Amino acid sequence: MLIIKLNATDSTNSYLKRLCGNELVTDYTAVMAKKQTNGRGQMGTVWSAQSAKNLTFSVYKDVSTYNLEHPFYISMATALALIKTLKSLSINKLSVKWPNDILSENKKICGILIENVVKQNKFASSIIGIGLNVNQVEFENLPQASSLRVVSGRVFDIDEVAQIIIKNLKYYFDMLKKDEFETLKNKYESCLFRKNKPSTFKDAEGVMFSGFIKGVSNSGCLQILLEDDIIKEFEFKTITLLY
Repeated sequence: MLIIKLNATDSTNSYLKRLCGNELVTDYTAVMAKKQTNGRGQMGTVWSAQSAKNLTFSVYKDVSTYNLEHPFYISMATALALIKTLKSLSINKLSVKWPNDILSENKKICGILIENVVKQNKFASSIIGIGLNVNQVEFENLPQASSLRVVSGRVFDIDEVAQIIIKNLKYYFDMLKKDEFETLKNKYESCLFRKNKPSTFKDAEGVMFSGFIKGVSNSGCLQILLEDDIIKEFEFKTITLLY
């Protein structure tokens, strides 16, 4: 696997996209940066991390030969690869806070930003951005953030963690290539934070309501069982799960 290491860049996703525009990039090429000056999260949010203490990297994935009708399966495969990696590092109490934040002990340790490229109405490739808090121990004004070091008490080799993640991405993308959609979805749903537990949500208008997370649709909508025994689907950013 090719891993390009940078001291600093605006964002590893942006760097990898520019690289793809200039040359032929091989499958699972990764870009790692000690520092991102403009790290991005979901829907334009900012991802902030202390320099050289965390893993901020992006991986190029060719999906041109995949039978992909719903791109959310790329998110599922990525989230499962991260869960598998963290389990192998003896990180406990792991879950996926929909759509794809990785939690340990109910605190966020990892965010994912996936940008898909469509060519001739078909998914051609994905740039998978991963921000994993590794050795950072202080998170100013971020009470819900944590890191591998905080939850385990150990210091980790960031390069080694990156290589394990790429190995596990290959494992789950092989399943995706074999059209094992149901297996992937079941595994993803089994990791969902607060699944089948009474939870409180807030919609885009600020109205709070209660329900039970039951699963996700193929397109990635969150399926919630409401008080009137109706399961309703919600798109990303239309609701917030309150802690």
